[in-house]
Amino acid sequence: MGEQLKQRLRQDTFTSGYQEAILSVLVCADRLTRSMDATCEVHGITSAQYNVLRILRGVYPDGHPRCEIITRMIHTAPDVTRLIDRIEKLELVERAKSVHDGRLSVTYITMKGLDLLETLQAEIEALELQLSAVLTTQEATALTELCERVALSADSSQLD
Repeated sequence: MGEQLKQRLRQDTFTSGYQEAILSVLVCADRLTRSMDATCEVHGITSAQYNVLRILRGVYPDGHPRCEIITRMIHTAPDVTRLIDRIEKLELVERAKSVHDGRLSVTYITMKGLDLLETLQAEIEALELQLSAVLTTQEATALTELCERVALSADSSQLD
């Protein structure tokens, strides 16, 4: 078990199956993240910026305040305001004061942002195809369920 992991980490044994599982998930997540980063970089954005654009596309033509974007992000970003500033300079999003609360700034995706996501769609689907080549639909579902259990466990341990 875990022969590729052992080769990758140049480690013969692990202290437990749990240590091996943690390391496997971290290595897998790193590879998926690097693939996503490379795909986005070709288009002049980061994967965090792509994530924000996806979040905003989900509510288009409406937008979200910064706090809502933060809660929906895959990876927590240290400074979402600056992240949005950079996307705004690329003209992929725009900000306006909330109609309901003038103190609140709401970010909206622009047509240029929607066009970029459309352009990226085929490349993102290619990443999904790579996964479908090694996992059945049932295995992907099982992986999702296992990841959710681990994530819930990690979340609850942070509450202590």
